[in-house]
Amino acid sequence: PMKLRALAAIATVLVPALSGAAMAQSVKLLGEFRDWTAYTATESTGPVCFALSKPTEVTPSPDDFTEAWLYLTNRPSESVRNELNLVAGFMFPPDTTATATISGQNFELFTDKDAAWLLDPNQNDNLASALRAGSTVVIEGTSDKGIRITETFSLSGATAASRAIEGCTG
Repeated sequence: PMKLRALAAIATVLVPALSGAAMAQSVKLLGEFRDWTAYTATESTGPVCFALSKPTEVTPSPDDFTEAWLYLTNRPSESVRNELNLVAGFMFPPDTTATATISGQNFELFTDKDAAWLLDPNQNDNLASALRAGSTVVIEGTSDKGIRITETFSLSGATAASRAIEGCTG
């Protein structure tokens, strides 16, 4: 079931970037690592490798909640490394931020529709190091309905998954 949900999440994220036939042939599983799964794919700009996980807890669960996923992505052809992306499963209001907390370290995220990214991309490596060292990451944000939502992700397997995407070659 996790593999099937992960593939559905991949399709949601990559379909706009990949042509239909190319996507079916180019997404490859790099490995399953406890609560994280790593993949590689090819976009028009080159290889993309990413690790993803779903939350272990969402509180409260919004009425319009779908599925949430946390991604760590490398796109070497674009010089992107350790990019964090949250697909929250609910809509954020415009011009708001969310917070990712790992072992007492807080990272501010900017939001757009149902997604969030690290506000300061210069913090990508610091956040990735915290993910590898921590046991959970807690992301707090406010929905477009004004409800404060907390999503908790296990970091069990995050280190192995992030190592699997380090040598990203597509």
